Amino acid sequence: MAINNRVCAQANTKDLLHWSISGSLPKNTNGSPHLGLAGAASGVQVDVLIVAGGCNFPDGMPWMGGLKQYYKTGYIFCVKQNKIVFAEHTFELPFNIAYGASCSTPFGVVTLGGENENGLSNKALLMRWNKKTNSIQTQFLPDLPFPVTNASATIQGTTVFLAGGETVDGVSDKFLCIDLNNNGEWKMLPAIPKPVSHAVVVAQNNGSTPYIYVMGGRRKNNGSTSEFYSTTFRYNINTNGWTEMKNLPYAVSAGTGVAHGTNLFLFGGDKGVTFNKTETLIMAIQAEQDPVKRNLLNDEKIKLQASHPGFSKDVLMYNTALDTWTIVGTIPFESPVTTCAVKIDEHTVLIPAGEIKAGVRTPQFLKGKFVKD
Repeated sequence: MAINNRVCAQANTKDLLHWSISGSLPKNTNGSPHLGLAGAASGVQVDVLIVAGGCNFPDGMPWMGGLKQYYKTGYIFCVKQNKIVFAEHTFELPFNIAYGASCSTPFGVVTLGGENENGLSNKALLMRWNKKTNSIQTQFLPDLPFPVTNASATIQGTTVFLAGGETVDGVSDKFLCIDLNNNGEWKMLPAIPKPVSHAVVVAQNNGSTPYIYVMGGRRKNNGSTSEFYSTTFRYNINTNGWTEMKNLPYAVSAGTGVAHGTNLFLFGGDKGVTFNKTETLIMAIQAEQDPVKRNLLNDEKIKLQASHPGFSKDVLMYNTALDTWTIVGTIPFESPVTTCAVKIDEHTVLIPAGEIKAGVRTPQFLKGKFVKD
């Protein structure tokens, strides 16, 4: 359904952002609308937005047998006066990839790990926009020490930090970094207090101490449902130590987030209710020997997934000075997960594409404008 780009949520006494739809992935070459992408790498370099890779289900929903397709196409958008305009320019990554950890850096946009039809990846890429040639230069960074998908990344100064994710052995508690300024190698840091994937990871500096925050996320468990986290962990870059901070108001994973002023913001995410119910049905189907009962359980699972209600629309704010979480607004559109929140200027955040229901992607870009005090 098309949404007028001028539509904007009216702020109430609690809302700290005005939300609108600003931009979209371009139409396909045959003129059909883009299905949208989940797990694409996204970030801003100077005055361009880069969105690359990702995946979707072009041939039908996964519970009806549709296969996930991974992509290597990248798109370039101009960022002009808060408007996101497709630059009629695409490029290709060296391989198909989705669910890598990505962030904007002074040198370009990085994407780390991820997965494709061949499994998990340990590759690290830097996508750099060359304004003189109007082209993307893709550079390989040193390989990650292990393949990982659904990890999270952020940057402090010129150092990129990678947190958690899913490996071939399970959910990771690994925390590592690389300094992009000196062509260094990956360095292992003290482990996150809990193994976690799909977390929101944001860097924040209070003026004297640089911190990395790891918020929410989940842990896949063999033989039982996934555990969704409400935890907030803070890593002190100066002392290399972790501290557990105030919990989120509820457990949530796969949301997006940014730092703004002295506060952190977490947008949307999956609270896990439908996710856990689906996992329970899948385990029951696998354990059931009676084919009739198994078919009934599978029908129940299909109905549950097909009627997915979408994801959280809450905007959460964490006050880093007071160590408090507050719900400060609502996203008035379908709220995407498995994507990134990107600051395109001091007061504007963009959330490009993402997953809006189980198996359903959006091509649209959400824009949130912080309300000035």
